[in-house]
Amino acid sequence: MKFSFVTLFPQIIEGYFSDSILFRATSAHLIEVDYFNPRDYTANKHHKVDEPMIGGGAGMLMTPQPLFDTIKAIKAVSSEAYVVIATPVGKPFKQNDAKRLAKKKHIVFVSGRYEGMDERFIESDADELFSIGDFILTGGELASMVMCDAIARNVDGVLGNSDSLAIESFEDLTLESPSFSKPKIYNEIAVPSELLKGNHGRILDLKNAMAKCKTKYFRPDMHKQL
Repeated sequence: MKFSFVTLFPQIIEGYFSDSILFRATSAHLIEVDYFNPRDYTANKHHKVDEPMIGGGAGMLMTPQPLFDTIKAIKAVSSEAYVVIATPVGKPFKQNDAKRLAKKKHIVFVSGRYEGMDERFIESDADELFSIGDFILTGGELASMVMCDAIARNVDGVLGNSDSLAIESFEDLTLESPSFSKPKIYNEIAVPSELLKGNHGRILDLKNAMAKCKTKYFRPDMHKQL
């Protein structure tokens, strides 16, 4: 699977793929990552990518021409490019979206800067709009990385043990069950004794029960749907 990032600041993103799971995934060619800077596609000699907003308003706006031409260049060599933009007006990004988008062959994340992007580009070239929360960031790079990470984890082979996907939070409308490691007792607090007895059926029942309790406490909105 291929991820492309359209961004004025590719260096912000590059480091995220230099360690851990995503580094191993790129090294094993399970995922591919590349970057496109709209400044390289500007039609003016100064590589200017922003202008004041027509009609007034604070701040500058990313102009449409560099963005349109960047996506045009990407699609010229990739007919399966699927354009995703992070924006406060987008629908909330959920785990089901990550799983669905993991089946795509090429996702292009376009990261806004300044006061955002010219609406004509968004309406014309975006395939999906997402929000990662009701707050504002200084740029779209962080949101693009969040979505990319969530999607990449669902690509076959990226996680060493694919079974771990089945027990994670937000699967089957529950949060993941509380987890424990050695030692069995720490600061006079013991792990649930049932986990130590080796009865896998009862352990599974206990984990399911704890997951439901955790969901009811932390996410009652999800628990109501069970």
